[in-house]
Amino acid sequence: MNSPICPAPTVPAARRRAPVWAVVALLVLPALAGCGQESSTSSSSSKSRASDPVVARVNGVDVRQSDLMMAADDLGDDLKQVPPDVMREHLLTYVVDILLVARAAEAKGLQNNEDFKQRQAFLRAKLLMGAYLQDQARAGATEEAMQAVYNEQIKPMGATEEVRARHILFRAEPKDEKAMAEAEARARAALERIKKGEEFEKLASELTEDPSGKDDGGDLGYFTKDQMVPEFANVAFQMYAGQVSNPVRSPFGWHIIKLEDRRNRPVPEYEKVRGQIEAFVVRRAQTELVAQLREKAKIERIDAQGKAIPMPPPQQPPAQKK
Repeated sequence: MNSPICPAPTVPAARRRAPVWAVVALLVLPALAGCGQESSTSSSSSKSRASDPVVARVNGVDVRQSDLMMAADDLGDDLKQVPPDVMREHLLTYVVDILLVARAAEAKGLQNNEDFKQRQAFLRAKLLMGAYLQDQARAGATEEAMQAVYNEQIKPMGATEEVRARHILFRAEPKDEKAMAEAEARARAALERIKKGEEFEKLASELTEDPSGKDDGGDLGYFTKDQMVPEFANVAFQMYAGQVSNPVRSPFGWHIIKLEDRRNRPVPEYEKVRGQIEAFVVRRAQTELVAQLREKAKIERIDAQGKAIPMPPPQQPPAQKK
């Protein structure tokens, strides 16, 4: 399979940015997995439901299927080490141990410890935050909102021109003029062989000093102009399909380029990116909610002398360069 682009620093360029909606999704609140769920102990005392059967009982306290699911969420990656055939027993043992030890702690009155109360209040606030953000996310992630993101940010991708090209790279350090001259000479010798009828692909596999191009005849796949260094892109985007360039100098050395094709970038179908768009819309709704709450709140930082100082808004990530 052809590599879409060679990895830096062994290539003429690297991809410089992800699609806008993918970038934004990385700049907002971290995922709050499990924050909206009740603890297993409180869930065990809820009414029995047909969809949430009792799976065990510990000193009269019900353990439900939902408790096992929350235990699995709590253990996370640790469960990767547990064989599937013993997974249920492992989760059940985990929940049972939590209940037994928690009751023993209560018998000693640890729930009255001030440190425990502080941690309990913090975890309660965190759970409530998760529940509220999830509720707001569900309200904001409408089909209309997702379609709007698709129409505004994904569809315009189709107006972007991209080309598919191959190259043969003769590597040299730009500041070493002697090495650059030798690389240029090798490039011109290779170009003469191409002019005499040798296939570009075979010659690329033989001569290129770009390791990723050895196995696929120097194929770079499709790329947009901003995904390559200007010296390379300016030449490639002026060529026609089938054309072979003269030697081209770049920060990586000297290249010979063969243009294979040019087209407008295909637009991904809505259904194929729906999940990613939904994740972005959810994160955006959560971020906007938190920002609104901050604007209405009086937030102060207390310094070492006990003086209250207005707390500035959190710093925003730096804008993505285009």
